[in-house]
Amino acid sequence: MKRSLLSAMIGISCLASTAVGTLAYAAQEKPNIVYIIVDDQRYDAMGFVNSDAVTPNMDAIAKEGTYFKNAFVTTSLCGPSRASILTGMYAHNHGMVDNNKNDNVYSLDFFPQRLKQAGYQTAFFGKWHFGGVEKEAKPGFAGFDKWVGFIGSNAQGNYYPINEFGGASELNVDGKVVKQKGYITDELTDYAVDWLDHRDKSKPFMLYLGHKGVHADFLPAPRHIGKLKGKVFKKPDSWVNNAENYAGKPRWVKDQRNSWHGIDFPYMENLDYNEWLQSYYETLMSVDDSIGRVRQYLKEHNLDKNTIIMVMGDNGFMFGEHGLIDKRNAYEESIRVPLIASGPGFDAGRVVNDVVANIDIAPTILEAAGLQKPKEYDGSSFLSLGTGKEPAEARSKTFVYEYFWEYNFPYTPTTFAIRGERYKYINYYGVWDTEELYDLQEDPKEMHNLINSDDPVIVKIKQNLRQELFAKLGDHKGKNIIPYNAKLSEGVVQRYDDNGKGVKSADFPQNWMRPYGPKDKYVGFLPDTPGKAEQVQKMSEMMGKTQDFIKENYMKEKN
Repeated sequence: MKRSLLSAMIGISCLASTAVGTLAYAAQEKPNIVYIIVDDQRYDAMGFVNSDAVTPNMDAIAKEGTYFKNAFVTTSLCGPSRASILTGMYAHNHGMVDNNKNDNVYSLDFFPQRLKQAGYQTAFFGKWHFGGVEKEAKPGFAGFDKWVGFIGSNAQGNYYPINEFGGASELNVDGKVVKQKGYITDELTDYAVDWLDHRDKSKPFMLYLGHKGVHADFLPAPRHIGKLKGKVFKKPDSWVNNAENYAGKPRWVKDQRNSWHGIDFPYMENLDYNEWLQSYYETLMSVDDSIGRVRQYLKEHNLDKNTIIMVMGDNGFMFGEHGLIDKRNAYEESIRVPLIASGPGFDAGRVVNDVVANIDIAPTILEAAGLQKPKEYDGSSFLSLGTGKEPAEARSKTFVYEYFWEYNFPYTPTTFAIRGERYKYINYYGVWDTEELYDLQEDPKEMHNLINSDDPVIVKIKQNLRQELFAKLGDHKGKNIIPYNAKLSEGVVQRYDDNGKGVKSADFPQNWMRPYGPKDKYVGFLPDTPGKAEQVQKMSEMMGKTQDFIKENYMKEKN
């Protein structure tokens, strides 16, 4: 009797031990995840796509893993795009429509929360930039066990350890204010690698690394200044201000040419195009170095085989296409981003041509971790595409693009668009202007607007895309974030043609006119208050001194 009881106890003990061991093994087999987001990196700013870029580590990921050739964002603005990445939802559903404070951020469901619940260790490093949480965030927020984020400078962070007013640049490290010590790309990587080294080795991990680079102003690391000196960067054909380039374009596009976000008055300065591009690509080099350091750590610690590394841009960037700079609009250079991934689930050397978007990141990472997609997600997992398989859930062939007008930067109107594999339709809310329709297969540079075509096939495509766009802009309750009706035609838009005899559009107000580098260039960033002129003057003087200090102390080219 005792022997039977003892045998039974030993058997139960062995079973329990085996079960625990199996669970522990299963937990270890969950892939680690490193998600690296690069600020304002164009879709073609990688060396294997474009020789202007020097990115050996990104190139290596593409070679050893999968390149998603047609990756896009659904709002080309820092905050909304990042919110879509973390929630799997369009901006009209998550509600973070700009970069400003919004207390609804605390009620959102971020995918790291679900990873944490599933046993993952999670860590956040770098730029958040939506909801206004930067000073308040601490471990636990958004599901992150570790938090190192930017504060100050409109939550953009600073490349060098000095803010725009000459004070110390600061970071929020686990809820405490800590002074930045060095070049931010390197310092964020230091924090990330240190966390990897001191994490709980028994758990899978998810690391989110959000770089400041390559957001303007482009300030390279000291070791990279001048590395691309002498290189000539080609201007896009649509840069030229002529009738051919603006034929069929909305009038706001040409108006924006002379603005903060236009090529004739960029940031109210007279920029040297070649120097500007040189600075951009030299700044990108430190981001690539950071990716290399993370990859090296994973390899040295035998973590590379079971770790997914995903690198993506948060927005595209215009370098003079259609006379524009920056992003926000729905043109390809603004909404298309780089996306590469390696590790479990991503075949070496695979190129995926399917359209994927930022709203697909959260469901993809959750699937990789063995977790279900929440029903409120707008995006779908693209994990199966990494091995050439058909996804279990049918993926939409189109996605919606939306940008909501900002009073700070009023030149880009509220923009709604829908993009499929071949056609893109764009319309604008609240302005008297033309719609746009492009055949991206025949016209990838978007130079020939088909909106007024009388070809029956094109007319039908226009009608269908209008209807689909309106339907997809509805929120989870079926309502539009801006209450408006479905667009069925261009509307009553006509004007009298007087053959140039005097009936013309109004000019912009004269008090808006400025020379290059005006002393009050930051006037639009401050609220209207008594004594504002003195505030602007003081602010401009301080920022000018800071810029001079950075040039003198950090930006000298090394021999």
